[in-house]
Amino acid sequence: MSAASWASELRALGAISPRKSLAEEAADTLREFILLGKLKAGMPVPERDLAEALGISRTPLKEALRILEHEGLVVYGPTRRPRVADPSLEELAQNLALLGALEAFAGELACANATDDEIQHVVQLSRKMGSAPPDTDPLEFFRWDMEFHQTIVRAARNTPLLETHKTLNARLWRARFISSKLRTGRDSTLGQHEDVSVALQARNGKDCAQHLRRHLETAITNIAAAQAILQEEEKK
Repeated sequence: MSAASWASELRALGAISPRKSLAEEAADTLREFILLGKLKAGMPVPERDLAEALGISRTPLKEALRILEHEGLVVYGPTRRPRVADPSLEELAQNLALLGALEAFAGELACANATDDEIQHVVQLSRKMGSAPPDTDPLEFFRWDMEFHQTIVRAARNTPLLETHKTLNARLWRARFISSKLRTGRDSTLGQHEDVSVALQARNGKDCAQHLRRHLETAITNIAAAQAILQEEEKK
């Protein structure tokens, strides 16, 4: 069999799906527990207990915690003992303001560079969120929400922007999840998604940027409201 023949046959079979390492799988599980508040903000991370519960050694667990540290979900104190991050509202607001500027720029670029399929995907995600029943799993809804934003950023076709957004957005996962699941502000959020979709379909960069920036400003308000609710619940 010639090189050209076996190469063609392999392409026909399709790419091999990459498998996640134990550390990546552990990071996925812990990330979900942090987002859902099962591992609460500020609490110490018991490495030995977590490794035993996950059925893995402490080596991949430590690698998983390093992944979450890079994402800003886990922090280490002077003794190098990990705990769940608990950033202040001021810190979150500053980071979200920067993220809003990045996404506004991405929206402007996406209006010029996005394919029709990418724009249609954004529109479909907006409609899916808008028609989701009230009992939709909050984590599933959040994944749709993040895919909505990430599709726009990818469609900007700007590698430095994509990399910077990925790093900053990872540090805001928990805060954005809190904002996403706050039902009292959901109608406003969904309306803003629709505004972004309409501007993107019209390839109106100025309007798309403006709507995305306003959308991230709303997230700051939602997070502040959600934190106040959580604090009241903890007092009961």
